[in-house]
Amino acid sequence: MISLTRWPKVKELREKLNGKAKAEPDYRFYLLYDKVYRKDFLEAAYAQCRKNGGAPGVDGKTFSDIEAYGAERYLAELAEELKARRYEPEAVRRVLIPKEGRPGQFRPLGIPTIKDRVVQQAVKLLLESIFEADFTENAYGYREGKSAHEALLDVNTSLQAGYTEVVDADLSKYFDTIPHDQLMRAVERRIADRKVLWLIRQWLKVSVHETNERGQVVVSGGRKTKAGTPQGGVISPLLANLYFRRFLVAWERWGWHEKYRTRIVNYADDFVILSRGRGREDLQAARQLVKRLGLTLNEEKTRLCQAGPDAFNFLGYTFETLYRMGGRPYLGFRPSDKSVAKHRETIRQLTAADQTSKEARTVAEAVNRVVRGYWNYYSLGSSKRLRWQMGRYLWERMRIWTLRKHARPRKRKGVTRSQGPALWAHVNASQALLVVPLAIPSHSTPYGNTVYLAQ
Repeated sequence: MISLTRWPKVKELREKLNGKAKAEPDYRFYLLYDKVYRKDFLEAAYAQCRKNGGAPGVDGKTFSDIEAYGAERYLAELAEELKARRYEPEAVRRVLIPKEGRPGQFRPLGIPTIKDRVVQQAVKLLLESIFEADFTENAYGYREGKSAHEALLDVNTSLQAGYTEVVDADLSKYFDTIPHDQLMRAVERRIADRKVLWLIRQWLKVSVHETNERGQVVVSGGRKTKAGTPQGGVISPLLANLYFRRFLVAWERWGWHEKYRTRIVNYADDFVILSRGRGREDLQAARQLVKRLGLTLNEEKTRLCQAGPDAFNFLGYTFETLYRMGGRPYLGFRPSDKSVAKHRETIRQLTAADQTSKEARTVAEAVNRVVRGYWNYYSLGSSKRLRWQMGRYLWERMRIWTLRKHARPRKRKGVTRSQGPALWAHVNASQALLVVPLAIPSHSTPYGNTVYLAQ
């Protein structure tokens, strides 16, 4: 989320809406639509969408096209469309993202046009401040002030407190199966502005364009669609959180958290139920409640396990029995093998033989971004040994890249290899690469945490 200091009235209104929602849990909000096309709301929404970037939608229009046309002019015209009720959302462009480790399986991603993203973001700026007052503390996904790290620490705290029987749950195609009628009831519980409700219904009912293997556009979805909110839409994460809130609230209101002695930690469509010896009852109750919500548990991925003897994965980490110096066991968590393998493969690709045409600084900067991003997220839990291993792997990959780029030519009589300028890189798994110019006195490469990259 971008800072709203440039738009103080937007920030002030969000705070007022949130305060009103907290003070009156049953209050329904009416006059909201006129805020959607306010200049400051559209500017803040555009800035957030611009920061997020992303591919163009079905119209092919990019942010560069909009800025060449004039962003201020573009937003003024969009505001007029919304004010005059002439705005109509365009179709969503669907692309298929391959699922890791599952050949032939794909995750559909819907890409709205930039215009639709901006309007969705403006509506989200209004609604998320209202619904934030209703979300439970154990829901961590896509919420300002909440993070995946907090969810992981919550799970770890619960395990240390003795909640070691775990229902490792997974919802099957959650975003694609949310029933529209039930979702709109959840929205209408707080929102009474018919124009805002109309916008949300339009976004849920837009057609989907997908290009097949022959290059033909296949159209699906549309007015007859009764379920699903496109992954990739700006408003979709908020709506998904809002609908799953029903599961979390029902679990509490029906007293199952006390009856089964459980704690639930939720992040988007992933959740774990942690209990003290009542895991089977937890799993059965979860199946029952999920079914009542019109959703389905993925039975292949959902399982009951005992933390410690059994390992389970959550948000890219593995929770299992680990060992301290001296061999003492403890229940902890570490980056999952899958995440490590993916990170190693990314580094391998960035330093592969087909990358030797690039400058050393370019390669180092690309590796920097990847390594910093990885360790920014995978900095929790037990990772000291992994940091050392990945540091060695990174050093070795850069060494191999350098040798490939500057392979010695075949010796010919009377020809010697010159020793030109070079780059020096300090390799560290947590700090990535720091590249500075340096002249290399010889072709030898020291062994350890440093590597010489020839320019």
